[in-house]
Amino acid sequence: MSETLRESCGVFGVFAPGEDVARITFYGLYALQHRGQESAGIASANDRRLYVKTGMGLVSQVFDEDDLRSLPGKMAIGHTRYSTTGSSGVENAQPCQIEVADETLALGHNGNLVNAAVLRTDLEEQGIEFRTGTDSEVISQALINAPGTTWEERWTHLMRRLSGSYSLVVLTTKELMAARDPMGNRPLCLGTIDGGWVVASESCAFDHMGATFVRELEPGEVVRITEDGVESFQAAEPKSAFCIFEYVYFARPDSVINGKLIYPVRMELGAQLAREHPLDADIVIGVPDSATAAAVGYAQESGIPFVEGLVKNRYVGRTFIQPDQRIREMGVQLKYNPLPELLEGRRVILVDDSIVRATTTPRVVAMLRKAGAKEVHMRITFPPIISPCFFGIDFGTRWELIAGRLNDVEEIREHIGADTLGYLSVDGLIEAIGSPKDKSCLACFTGDYPIPVPLQMDKLALEPAGGRDRDEVEWLETVPSVSRRS
Repeated sequence: MSETLRESCGVFGVFAPGEDVARITFYGLYALQHRGQESAGIASANDRRLYVKTGMGLVSQVFDEDDLRSLPGKMAIGHTRYSTTGSSGVENAQPCQIEVADETLALGHNGNLVNAAVLRTDLEEQGIEFRTGTDSEVISQALINAPGTTWEERWTHLMRRLSGSYSLVVLTTKELMAARDPMGNRPLCLGTIDGGWVVASESCAFDHMGATFVRELEPGEVVRITEDGVESFQAAEPKSAFCIFEYVYFARPDSVINGKLIYPVRMELGAQLAREHPLDADIVIGVPDSATAAAVGYAQESGIPFVEGLVKNRYVGRTFIQPDQRIREMGVQLKYNPLPELLEGRRVILVDDSIVRATTTPRVVAMLRKAGAKEVHMRITFPPIISPCFFGIDFGTRWELIAGRLNDVEEIREHIGADTLGYLSVDGLIEAIGSPKDKSCLACFTGDYPIPVPLQMDKLALEPAGGRDRDEVEWLETVPSVSRRS
């Protein structure tokens, strides 16, 4: 994607007595690195205690051999983070660890709560103190303090209180648990490994360690893994609203989502785009890497040759060394390099997965023209994004969105400098993916949210010196409160 949208987070868990669970988790997180690059963490457990290691940066920057040796046990969970609630700091890295009386747990979270501020206020009024600015800590405290004598009772109580998206991995000294919100907004799947069990945001994490994919968790389902095996229960009634952007951009192309391998789905998105917006041109190129499969699909459907006209530097933005002013001004040239020999004098169809803020797209178009392209025609596999996301994607306000500010496609075309611009239609998107419209979250291009959402959200609202007063947030509908465990 030319806009470099930030993914939510990646979560992983393993229960495998006798195995090096920290190392397995490390490789699981490595496979999920695309879902978050700000921080990473692993928590492991035996029957006596939890061990936690977190840090800022990529998985390979946070952990070394000594770190993995310091994380013993028969089970572990891991997390890669992009911050959607709370700042990007080591204090907000996950898994977060919570202790109440004689209980302790660690939790990793992918998603975003929309009622975190309300729940946190309720918990603070009961004397519970918070150390971070994340909604994940709110979930942790709400779970460990939930009423009930069994985990089923506590999870059922919790899911009645939480509102938003969450795929969770939870670790205690006795068991590993995984849970998916009633919307099933973010992916979560279950697998087996060497007599043990694994859970992960995406099935691609299983492939790298020889694990076997079993199934995806159902919306509202909780899975418990102990020495006695696996049991699951439905903690909330499902009302499916899976994030359709996972198909288009977030998930790795080698992952299976809702029974579909992502790569051919993206090829079909490109093919459908070619049917809706045909054009006579010389070559088709994709913005690497997320639009490559779609560009191949467009080329095959249209009969126009596909070429790799842009080469991507995959390591840009994944370092803590800041560029100097000269490099900063180069902007998109640092990330993409065009191939003039392939572009000179050509009419180019440029396929991308979406246009969000339209800050980078004009530079990509200009770069292709500078490299010799005679014409540049943009084709987008996602409808115009007009509404903010409250469930874990980093566009939280309408004013950030080019399609939310400008009146029509022609204005956007002029802004990005393309010769023509064509978006895939909503019906075309649904047809290409093959996912039922009533089981998908389409809010970012329809404005129709599957649950009540606040009129606006402040990413730093839960920080000690955070944003707006929590009592000042306006809601489309009131949300329930949470009661402390009795």
